[in-house]
Amino acid sequence: MRGSEKQSLQEYFDTVKNLANATPVDLSESSIQKEARIKKLEADPEAWFKYYFPKYATSEPADFHKEATKRVLNHPEWYEVRNWSRELAKSTRTMMEVLYLTLTKKKFNCLIISNSQDNAQRLLLPYQINLENNKRIINDYGEQKSIGTWETGEFVTAAGAAFRALGAGQSPRGTRNEAIRPDIILFDDLDTDEDCRNPDIIDKRWEWVSEAVIPTRSISNPLLVIWCGNIIAEDCCVVRAKEYADHVDVVNIRDAEGKSSWAAKNSEADIDRVLSLISYAAQQKEYFNNPMATGKTFPEITWGKCPPLHSLPLVITYADPATSNKDKPGQKSNLANSRKAVFTVGSDGHKFYIYTGFLDVMSNANFIASLYACRTYINAAARVPSLRGGSVATNEATSKRTPAYYYIENNTLQDPFYTQVLLPLIYSHAADIKQPVLPITPDPRKKDDKWFRIEAMLEPLNRTGRLVFNIDEMHNPHMERLATQFKSAKPTSKQLDGPDAIEGAIFLLQNKLQTIQAGTIKIINKPKTTKNHF
Repeated sequence: MRGSEKQSLQEYFDTVKNLANATPVDLSESSIQKEARIKKLEADPEAWFKYYFPKYATSEPADFHKEATKRVLNHPEWYEVRNWSRELAKSTRTMMEVLYLTLTKKKFNCLIISNSQDNAQRLLLPYQINLENNKRIINDYGEQKSIGTWETGEFVTAAGAAFRALGAGQSPRGTRNEAIRPDIILFDDLDTDEDCRNPDIIDKRWEWVSEAVIPTRSISNPLLVIWCGNIIAEDCCVVRAKEYADHVDVVNIRDAEGKSSWAAKNSEADIDRVLSLISYAAQQKEYFNNPMATGKTFPEITWGKCPPLHSLPLVITYADPATSNKDKPGQKSNLANSRKAVFTVGSDGHKFYIYTGFLDVMSNANFIASLYACRTYINAAARVPSLRGGSVATNEATSKRTPAYYYIENNTLQDPFYTQVLLPLIYSHAADIKQPVLPITPDPRKKDDKWFRIEAMLEPLNRTGRLVFNIDEMHNPHMERLATQFKSAKPTSKQLDGPDAIEGAIFLLQNKLQTIQAGTIKIINKPKTTKNHF
């Protein structure tokens, strides 16, 4: 036996031992008490989960867990897609639901399907271990292990429930439990990163799902279909399944308010720690159901040295408080705690330089603090060399000050935010930090389609190397997010907040630069002469 096999076997024995220790039973309980207890537990699935699976149910479930269970248990014929982030227990929750249905004899034949046979067997193993070694299940529902039909990847319990693991592409035909065709089909991580890079594989796999797997069902017997998997590509099987689902449940590691969607298990500090160890693109794919594959419009970006701010004719800090309602038909933007962008951009008349900025889910207070942080950055950077060495602050006496403007997007959908929320916060923040009030101007421009504007304005600049990201800020996580949003940008992208803010800044810069240039044009009138030298 190889070392890896010995390790796997030891892990199996450890799991069995821990499970047995975690599920003690009361042997002094009378048959009447036992029957009453079981009946009470079965009437309350959440209590049932906690009692039979204490090893798994270690944290209080979130509301989305409970609502999902109600849907599944109350609808014998049901098709659900669960796009739950990593660390939200989608496979574990589903396992407890399936075992509830099979042990209470509501369902009898379960297929578990994954991207490979090995992975499907790995997913089925906890079912088998619990049915074989969970003392509470055995005590209340009897011995589950049957003789002759108890193998890895396929088994039938003594109570008559069948389980089978299938890898993608394997034939499910003939899958029966006596006369019962599959009445539960679970798809768990059917998509892989490598497969999603090949559209032909996705097409072939979806054809297999729709023409081979689903038709194994009985027309007259209700079927439960559950897809477990976060969205790792714009086109993958779990995305295609949404078209057929009775319910699609998208739950990210953080909710719309930017808070942990399962606070009982995942603390804010723990989430921050995990996200800090991976790239922004990986965060979006694995924890926010937002795959950010490289787009074709901005395949590369330019990191370069930016000129000193004091050498530029002007600099603009542009702030985008939230996603526009136009991007979410029928929904109201949550300006209080949403993705916001604040970036400082300058130009020498030819190139446009992104000096620094902020791009993140942030509260209104942090949004205001970001604006003030950009002003601090500008004031610190706008220092000119002193004749005696060192530097002196730019002021009226020592040098011409580079004009710095501050703008905030303020279309008709966001106007109440500017007047009722932003301005009071600006005055309050200025008083708290004892600084002058930020001179910010609303940008009321009526904007065209977001993608059209970004592509038309920024693609030519980026392609010709005239859009430069400050290389000194290359490791700033906010600048990294901006770069990722640019590189993954496409018409269907969900997150274009950063590029949208840059487009706003450059639009204003170009207009102001044209005004400056127009104001410096001098018309020289030659003196009149009456002499004709020819």
